[in-house]
Amino acid sequence: MEPDLFTAAAEDRQENDPSSSPLAVRMRPRVLDEVVGQGHLLKPGSPMRRLVEQAAKGRGPAGPSSVLLWGPPGTGKTTLAYVVSKATDARFVELSAITAGVKEVRAVIDGARRASGGFGKETVLFLDEIHRFSKAQQDSLLPAVENRWITLIAATTENPYFSIISPLLSRSLLLTLEPLTDDDLRALLRRALTEERGLGGAVSLPGDSEAHLLRIAGGDARRALTALEAAAGAAISKGDNEISLGTVEETVDRAAVKYDREGDQHYDVASALIKSIRGSDVDAALHYLARMIEAGEDPRFIARRLMISASEDIGLADPTALPIAVAAAQAVAMIGFPEAALTLSHATIALALAPKSNAAMTAISAALEDVKKGLAGPVPPHLRDGHYKGAAKLGHAQGYVYPHDVPGGIAAQQYAPEEVRGRRYYEPTRYGAEARYADVVEKVRTRLRGDAPSN
Repeated sequence: MEPDLFTAAAEDRQENDPSSSPLAVRMRPRVLDEVVGQGHLLKPGSPMRRLVEQAAKGRGPAGPSSVLLWGPPGTGKTTLAYVVSKATDARFVELSAITAGVKEVRAVIDGARRASGGFGKETVLFLDEIHRFSKAQQDSLLPAVENRWITLIAATTENPYFSIISPLLSRSLLLTLEPLTDDDLRALLRRALTEERGLGGAVSLPGDSEAHLLRIAGGDARRALTALEAAAGAAISKGDNEISLGTVEETVDRAAVKYDREGDQHYDVASALIKSIRGSDVDAALHYLARMIEAGEDPRFIARRLMISASEDIGLADPTALPIAVAAAQAVAMIGFPEAALTLSHATIALALAPKSNAAMTAISAALEDVKKGLAGPVPPHLRDGHYKGAAKLGHAQGYVYPHDVPGGIAAQQYAPEEVRGRRYYEPTRYGAEARYADVVEKVRTRLRGDAPSN
């Protein structure tokens, strides 16, 4: 028997005995209109909607394209494949890259060619965790995808530009799934509470319990439904018809953190994190970071705050601080929670223990203040663009000294407009690596004034 995503026998058992399957499986959407979130992928005419519609109606003159579904866990990759499987009368075959190899892939392709040639039946292959396939294993898919012997739906949680071979990328449409919002998950939880295939109204979910489930879900529908099922089971076993916050905390083994991602706590804890980094208290900074992570804060928001801190409070006292923060932000965007907690911890510790300087911030603030006051005179003629015809007649670029032509590479000439000539915006500290800049900037300013030899 061919490997199938959901066999008919399993579906019959699920229908007759809902408790035989996990709540997350029972609540999996059966049609596109039941899918929560990912509206950008499901609008009319979108590749995913066309794939489902063509699966139901048969291939037209423009056949469906193979697709790569990229997104964090629990955002609906398997769900979309399931919707296609319910809509199609084609052969629907499922493989997992964790257990399958080239032999299994070739068997599916051979079966697809026989089904197409002998019975005119199309084959849709859902390949989960495709990033786990080696280059050779991914290569084995190319002829079938290129010749449309199969329509491939592949799912990955890793950046496909790093984990998928270029030929396969070029032959497929890349569809990016976003983390589900609180509103998406809230709708899913409420549907699971009331629908017969879910909990059938056996228990209710007060607002504080719902909020805690949303926090721990972190945009992952599967995690939200799994936690709901565990909490509902605990409540029912106690004879309760309501899932209390205490019951949720007991079943998921996580205390409800007092943290409103759109209220005061959001800004207060974020402020405390940055001020602890600024104050070089690494332990306090890690405490506030942990509170934000535990409350389900968007890791990208935390990473953005760290990037700002790197320039605002550290600057050139440690020139590596900003690259560390930027690298952390890029890593967080690729991997998401829970692994992103390690990256954010890495960056937070580095920033908290770095020497501090706000000279970069005060420098641009002072320069902006002068510009706002109207101190923005004409660019000195010798600095103006001289590459167009007639520039020389206007005196543009005349008398400019090319710094590389003079000893020391610093030419004594005026760069600032007359209105701000002599203004000093950057005042480096003597902390960390910025001490070097403090020595350099004074020598440079002296040479620019022509007060010292340039060698």
